Amino acid sequence: MSSSTGRVGARRRPRRGFAPYAFISPFFLVFGFFGLFPLGYTLWVSLNDWHLVNGRQEFVGLENFRELVADPDFSNALFNTLSIFVLSTVPQLLLALGIAWLLDTRLRVSTFWRSAVLVPNIVSVVAVGLVFAQLFGRDFGIVNWALDLVGLAGEEPIDWRAGTFTSHLALSVMVMWRWTGYNALIYLAAMQAVPRELYESAMLDGASKWRTFWSITVPSIRPTIVFTVIISTIGGLQLFTEPLLFGGINGYEGGSDGQFQTLTLLLYKHGFTSFDSGYAAAISWMLFLLIALIAAVNFFLTRRISSKG
Repeated sequence: MSSSTGRVGARRRPRRGFAPYAFISPFFLVFGFFGLFPLGYTLWVSLNDWHLVNGRQEFVGLENFRELVADPDFSNALFNTLSIFVLSTVPQLLLALGIAWLLDTRLRVSTFWRSAVLVPNIVSVVAVGLVFAQLFGRDFGIVNWALDLVGLAGEEPIDWRAGTFTSHLALSVMVMWRWTGYNALIYLAAMQAVPRELYESAMLDGASKWRTFWSITVPSIRPTIVFTVIISTIGGLQLFTEPLLFGGINGYEGGSDGQFQTLTLLLYKHGFTSFDSGYAAAISWMLFLLIALIAAVNFFLTRRISSKG
């Protein structure tokens, strides 16, 4: 009896070991089909002189990447992307941190305020782009009208699309308006997980609210801050809809002199207006490598913070 029971157990053990892999296999199958395969196929396309319309295809190796590195349009788009990212993300995260701190205090109708800060994020990005393009209009924009009202306008109204800094500033305001509330709610969730005993001890020691915020709140939510920084960086590198709508009819050009053309706009220009799929695929892979580099920095930074904790 014991030997037969052992044989039955031996036959059942492999099935029990295979079951966990069977449960998680759908994820890897979907990820492989919709993630890894397009990534690998894009790499193959980037190694070819591949025209989307006439079907021309010729293997050229790394020629697209060499041409891309020497392309002034690519360096300009990279600068624009990083500039808009810095101008939008740094103030955005600081403002989100302050809003979350306010929402974490005892406010009247706190549920209303916590819901209200998320409204900009659920509004269609197309609607946001169109509205802000009108707000920053040269002749009839409300922003120029407000600057003139307080005496900050010059002799001529500001053409927000024409200049590099002005266009970057306008796009940054657009991004900040859309994502500040979203990040504030993420910070709020992290703040509410901080033990209240720490705040009570700080109050007994006579610490001010400002001191408590920087000495208790911020260190306690450092992993969340790292997460929002990385996610915002990835989103900033992929900025597309806002500058496309801000530029008007030929928005993919990023202005008359490419003053606010981002990497994704450059990719769109080569891939869907010039139909140069090989060159567009090379741009997408350079973008992927930038994102992968930031992900690696995130991994080591998070690991270092965890080891200190």
